[in-house]
Amino acid sequence: MAGESDYIVTFEGVRKSYNGGEYVVKNLDLQVRRGEFLTLLGPSGSGKSTTLMMLAGFESPTQGNILLNNVVLNNIPAYKRDIGVVFQNYALFPHMTVEENVAFSLQVRKVPKNQIADKVKRALDMVHLGPFASRNPAQLSGGQQQRVAMARALVFEPKLVLLDEPLGALDKNLREDMQIELKHIHENLGVTMVFVTHDQDEALIMSDRIAVFNDGIIQQIDRPEVIYNQPKNKFVATFIGETNMLKGTISSLDDDCYVVALAGGNTIRAKRVESLSIGQTVSVSVRPEKASFIKQNSEIDYVNQITSSVVEIIYHGDHLCLTLNNGQDSDFIVKVPTEYLNHEFSPGQQVAVGFQPENCRLLSS
Repeated sequence: MAGESDYIVTFEGVRKSYNGGEYVVKNLDLQVRRGEFLTLLGPSGSGKSTTLMMLAGFESPTQGNILLNNVVLNNIPAYKRDIGVVFQNYALFPHMTVEENVAFSLQVRKVPKNQIADKVKRALDMVHLGPFASRNPAQLSGGQQQRVAMARALVFEPKLVLLDEPLGALDKNLREDMQIELKHIHENLGVTMVFVTHDQDEALIMSDRIAVFNDGIIQQIDRPEVIYNQPKNKFVATFIGETNMLKGTISSLDDDCYVVALAGGNTIRAKRVESLSIGQTVSVSVRPEKASFIKQNSEIDYVNQITSSVVEIIYHGDHLCLTLNNGQDSDFIVKVPTEYLNHEFSPGQQVAVGFQPENCRLLSS
């Protein structure tokens, strides 16, 4: 368990309202561990960016306190907080060279002139932009501009770096490259980073921990694999990655499994992970990659088997995505390897789908 000194940032009962009535951040209690990469993830309007802006000093909390190294930040202006910030639009000065943009962070902090050149060179080398020091931002690609913004945020060796959707304007391939680049910078420097995004895959790839926001409240905060495999509620299960949600009622308890009678007439078993009641209405989350198309003479004994009709077949290169109708209100998605060729499936065809109790996540409805 982390001790108090292991936390660099603490939010204590923080609330934020822009109109004096409705709160966009509600009673936020959050601790950021020293040296971690924490992602604030959620849909638009969930409170994640407002949380980051309050920490940066660009917004003030309506109630509660924000602490950095046990010092209350509420009345400390942004430029005195020793926090680096990287924005989605980079916010580079177009009339300055790359070197001058990075040096600006040191100049406003009154760093002695004889130290600036060495610090700038070190920061640019860190993001592999040393040869581009004399260029203007307009002469750089989007990814290179993002690296300049990162160098500017790191050059004064801040305690904390905040990143507000910094990769949102990049194309897919460049975005994926920058995800790995940022991860490596974090690992090499050991600086604490708080990252805001609405991209679930990005959060899963980059984070030590993820805080999932919705309606101004953290729904769950944990390691990526726990968030994905053990969501605490339906919002987290459906927001993080793809999932199938089966509705039903707990009919009995069988050893360490709940028996769930589904709305479509099927019965499945799900591992017992919390105390639920017989007769309780539940939703069962099953990830598409955890369900399998059952071939004839299959050697795998699936405890849960559902017969469904094929609605749609989509080719994804490394897998086929089958959309099925099994009598529920929503479709059931199964991802199968491309060894099953397209012509083996057709709309309306009846197929058997199997999955195991340990791959079912029971969630209260």
